Amino acid sequence: MISAGIVFLLLSAVDIAARYGLPVNLPPTVLSLVGASMVFGALYWFFDRFLWRWPILGRILKVPDISGKWDCEGRTFNRADGTFRNDWEGKITIVQSWDKLFVRLKGPQSGSHSIAAAITCDPIEGYHLLYNYVNEPKAGEADLKSHRGFAQITFAGDRQSAEGEYFNGFSRDTFGTLKLTRAENGS
Repeated sequence: MISAGIVFLLLSAVDIAARYGLPVNLPPTVLSLVGASMVFGALYWFFDRFLWRWPILGRILKVPDISGKWDCEGRTFNRADGTFRNDWEGKITIVQSWDKLFVRLKGPQSGSHSIAAAITCDPIEGYHLLYNYVNEPKAGEADLKSHRGFAQITFAGDRQSAEGEYFNGFSRDTFGTLKLTRAENGS
């Protein structure tokens, strides 16, 4: 029905163009392709922006809405011997659509952003956010170096908190734990 409406509008546009002497020659296959493409594009846009966020669809598709702002408490350890290094706090922002996921962390000494990210559904533990990232130290942090790392975070059933762990690549031989709580001014 939607496709028929789009094709009708296209044919009306062709008719108007012909009345004004504009050359128009559209074969029916082009009209069908344009109509179908427009319907697909509109439905995909609606699904990507709104529909997947509906709780019932999220449960069926196994894609929770975790977008928004999160408060983060981190604890870092030295990889060589596992000794405690420091505690830190930061803010995480997760930007999410149906097919895209981006994670940014801002801490007191550095910030990081995801290179690749995914959500997996474990039938026992729940939803996991997996992402690898690039971390850049802030200006004046002479002891820190740019590095890459990986994080795995498991969300609570109500998706208001999460816990996980991370590890860093070369030039920053550390690993640690993360505790997230959804920020008051939230999503």
